[in-house]
Amino acid sequence: MMEVVGVHHSYGRRSVLRGIDMALPGGALVGIVGENGVGKSTLLRILSGEMRPSRGTVRHRGRFGYCPQQVILNNAFTVRQHLEFFAAAYAIEDLRRAQEVMEILRFSEYAGERASTLSGGTRQKLNLTLAVMHDPQVLLLDEPYQGFDWETYLRFWDLVAQFRDTGRSVLVVSHLAHDIDKLDQVWRLRDGVLQGGQA
Repeated sequence: MMEVVGVHHSYGRRSVLRGIDMALPGGALVGIVGENGVGKSTLLRILSGEMRPSRGTVRHRGRFGYCPQQVILNNAFTVRQHLEFFAAAYAIEDLRRAQEVMEILRFSEYAGERASTLSGGTRQKLNLTLAVMHDPQVLLLDEPYQGFDWETYLRFWDLVAQFRDTGRSVLVVSHLAHDIDKLDQVWRLRDGVLQGGQA
């Protein structure tokens, strides 16, 4: 589903990524964990195409969804307007998949609310819904459950497990090592390289 070969990235003289090689297979729930500031978000931005690496290649097969750590919403839009805007961008005929995700995450009642009135956790639910509403083959998630209460956190893992079980690839980036028991494969980003790769 996704292949990464020899990815390096530097900010000026500071080298953050020093040769990332990985393959993300279909039907896998994979995690990258590491301390804050080691380059996890930089790596995910490169994998999503938001940022170009200093060198190296990233190859995708199929549609991908990206949920960035920083929630980017238009505060003047309602939840439904966000969904309609993204549906037009993805050329989706209806909002059925988005509505299913909203039901799973339990925020359907906020469809008419403006983004400016939403709590941090609800904004993150919308952020996640926008990333998955076009049913991507590869899903890239950067600290995707910030602000979630415990019930929503568990529902999040049910949702990504459903993606994995239908043959999709899911990559979750987190600084929380206690999530690793929910993952099929875990990499640790340390000193600019990935270590491990075992369940």
